[in-house]
Amino acid sequence: KTATAVAHCKRGRGLIRVNGSPLELLEPAILKFKVYEVILLLGEERFANVDIRIRIQGGGVVSQVYAIRQALAKAIVAFYQKYVDEASKKEIKEILVQYDRTLLVADPRRCEPKKFGGPGARARFQKSYR
Repeated sequence: KTATAVAHCKRGRGLIRVNGSPLELLEPAILKFKVYEVILLLGEERFANVDIRIRIQGGGVVSQVYAIRQALAKAIVAFYQKYVDEASKKEIKEILVQYDRTLLVADPRRCEPKKFGGPGARARFQKSYR
């Protein structure tokens, strides 16, 4: 929700770095495959001629991983739109959306603010007559 990832994509030789360190060193190891999903879905040959640098800050461990995978997916789509052709961009976009929509569309859910008359956003204080 508060994690922000900024991806910088340019022509290169297939390097993907997160905060300056390679993608293989991403912690925790269990969530590493969440980021690899994008690469595995589209095939490594699509990433072979691009370098992607991702800056990430804020949020927790899990939300950072989800922000990274979204930034990676959006970056490759934007790169293909700008430097390759519209048809391959459309093809990539369809593959990603068909698998998981959150790869391209952010989750809009946020924490609801607390109101008066209760301990939280919706719960009210217990009522007593005595």
